[in-house]
Amino acid sequence: MLGPVLLAASRSDAIRRIVSAAPVTRPVVDRFVAGEVLDESMAAVRSLNQRGMEVTLDHLGEDITDPAEALRTRDAYLALAEALRTEGLGVRAEMSVKLSAFGQALPGGHDLALANVTPVVEAAAEAGTTVTLDMEDHTTVDSTLAILAELRKRFPQTGAVLQSYLFRTEDDCHALAGEGSRVRLVKGAYKEPASVAFQDKREVDLAYVRCLKILMAGKGYPMIGSHDPRMVAIAQELGRRYGRTLDAYEFQMLYGIREAEQQRLVADGHRMRVYIPYGTDWYGYFMRRLAERPANLAFFLRSLATRG
Repeated sequence: MLGPVLLAASRSDAIRRIVSAAPVTRPVVDRFVAGEVLDESMAAVRSLNQRGMEVTLDHLGEDITDPAEALRTRDAYLALAEALRTEGLGVRAEMSVKLSAFGQALPGGHDLALANVTPVVEAAAEAGTTVTLDMEDHTTVDSTLAILAELRKRFPQTGAVLQSYLFRTEDDCHALAGEGSRVRLVKGAYKEPASVAFQDKREVDLAYVRCLKILMAGKGYPMIGSHDPRMVAIAQELGRRYGRTLDAYEFQMLYGIREAEQQRLVADGHRMRVYIPYGTDWYGYFMRRLAERPANLAFFLRSLATRG
């Protein structure tokens, strides 16, 4: 029952201040966040690349309330794209963006987010890489998919994330399973009402498998965003069933989670992409990681007890 509480806490300014001020927090955050500045994230990219893994980078921030913040997000990603271009890392490193950080929730937010993210997608292409649009709560799905459709007119390699716990996602998978599409399938990490999303873990898992079958049977490029050993095994079996070579899909896992499994998949010949978050606005991301898995919360609480 702690999951919903932690998800609610992820948007609480009061709890943000308490958690951020706790001396133990920073060392634990460092497990999940690659650093606060670009240089630290690039060091993580190089380290993971050397171990045979690809990456996607997320400059942390979401739910911004000021158009100036959206411009700062745009500029942070432009700097990231330039760093990837300069270091020649675009082949093995891409970028993930949350459109709420580009102004999606502001008045006129759909057009504002599209205007702000477009130069980032352009810069990514110049760096030899691409952008995936992260999915946020259910109220943003239509806008996010419409922005995806617009961006793919010029940059068809632009990817999107779909969340299996939403009732609508099977239909969205059918719509995005075509030639050239790139879809990261995840279970979902936002607190959603029962009117739009499965609430039972088993139902979410079953929906994940149904969605994965659609994507694997399609002509696009599935990206399996899961740490669940059952989903990893099912994805491998579906890859074989639908005649996919090991470079025709990939696994994606979060920085700092199940690192041995990440290395095992690489050793078995799979494409493994690590989601690397960085930046100062780490609180919401951190709380959702605690909410997703009891092991993450236990890790945090053990650290509190040890350092208390």
